[in-house]
Amino acid sequence: MKILGNKLISECTAYDFKDELERKKIRHWLKSVSAFANTEGGALYFGVSNDGTVTGLKDIQADSDFISEKINAHLDPLPEWTLTPAEDENGNKILELMVKPGQFTPYYLFLDGSRQAYVRSGNESKQATSRQLLNLVLKGTNRSWDALPSQEKISKHSFKMLANEYHERTRLQWDDKYPESWGLVMEDGTLTNGGLLFSDNCNVYQSRVFCTRWDGLTKTDAINDAEYSGNLLYLLKMMTGFIKSSTAKRWFKLPDYRLNFPEYADRAILECCVNHLIHRDMTEVGSEVHVDIYDNRIEFYSPGGMFDGTRIQDRDILKVPSKRRNPIIADVFTQLDLMEKRGSGFQKITTHTSELRLYSKDLAPTFESDASSFFTTVYSVLYGKTDADFQCIIDQESTPKLENTTLKTTQKGEYTTQNTTQKNSSTTQKPISETAQKILDLLTDDPYLTRQSLAPILDLTPDGVKYHLNKLQRDGYLERKEGRKTGRWIVLIKK
Repeated sequence: MKILGNKLISECTAYDFKDELERKKIRHWLKSVSAFANTEGGALYFGVSNDGTVTGLKDIQADSDFISEKINAHLDPLPEWTLTPAEDENGNKILELMVKPGQFTPYYLFLDGSRQAYVRSGNESKQATSRQLLNLVLKGTNRSWDALPSQEKISKHSFKMLANEYHERTRLQWDDKYPESWGLVMEDGTLTNGGLLFSDNCNVYQSRVFCTRWDGLTKTDAINDAEYSGNLLYLLKMMTGFIKSSTAKRWFKLPDYRLNFPEYADRAILECCVNHLIHRDMTEVGSEVHVDIYDNRIEFYSPGGMFDGTRIQDRDILKVPSKRRNPIIADVFTQLDLMEKRGSGFQKITTHTSELRLYSKDLAPTFESDASSFFTTVYSVLYGKTDADFQCIIDQESTPKLENTTLKTTQKGEYTTQNTTQKNSSTTQKPISETAQKILDLLTDDPYLTRQSLAPILDLTPDGVKYHLNKLQRDGYLERKEGRKTGRWIVLIKK
């Protein structure tokens, strides 16, 4: 903590100010001790008003003894805490009660014949719900919901979809030992809850996703909606498919190829879907993941806030550590190359969106959470754009500069460009090959695709893909940025 003049500045993210030590209403501050221990820790400052002004305590030694006595008498198990005195330049004394995050949750407050556990919700300490209490018990026993045994045996289930997905994404052969080594099946043949979520005939009720395409900017009339239930890989496929069919793509006919302008970054959308499937609170049976698509944005919702109890809007998304509510589920998605262990999902969503043409800072994705919910919102880079906006991009980025082009609207609302004049009307440019055009389309949607991932889509060998990529670079249609292994492709605007 720091005291500047008569103002206290807390150096921790969660804290409460108390003007005085309430001796007759000890629940008012003891519940914060329980809440800090059950979440990410925090501090209580006694002798400080709500606006951070130091008011001081009259008898700091007596207050210190009283705090210690009440914590030892009413908290079980005892959290780890420290009391530190301080004073401002006028000699007003305060006490800092620092509570560390506990490993043996839940930390109960025993008072007036009741036993209650508290958690932090924003800047408040609230009594834990039955679902939050279950998660605290699991955390305290170093277990997770997806690691708990189900009542199903492997003899009644299969993992064909998981095996096929593993082979397609990694090009490696499936091993029947993987389900057990990944924590999906126990030694006695019982499926874990995580195993059920990846089994072909998944029967977990809350494994559901509701998708809706709304007409306009609010939830008024639905243009299309769908409800999906089943294993997590099926849900991921259905979510991404629904989004792709419900969002726009504008394209322009240049002299010898087609240039696409996607509305959203495919990689960002995939990260959103994966994050909300992996990190949702599966103990909440009566809720499901929601995808709501509006004219100008897509909103993702999943039950369960940040696993550590903090609010994402209060954090720097580039510095959020990877703390996984469902580690087994997350590990399987990692084995499928659908996520990384270092927890870079927020950064990827933001980065991939920022790489889109027509992106501006006001279209940056947003993240919001509370104790029971998590929301991600990504914004359309095409919404509200005029013909002039697209023409400006073409004029600015083309080399040499594209001149005398006009925008044409198709019946579906898509845009093309047409040459109105040519410097040499006797010469025409031959369109690029169908394979080359498909490569440009794929790399526009996902600029991080590799030769190996493009090969099966194009029905070519990796060397065949390499030939086309080299030719497209040599002819000025493609550019590689930021390195061979970690970089991305940029489809150029070429006359």
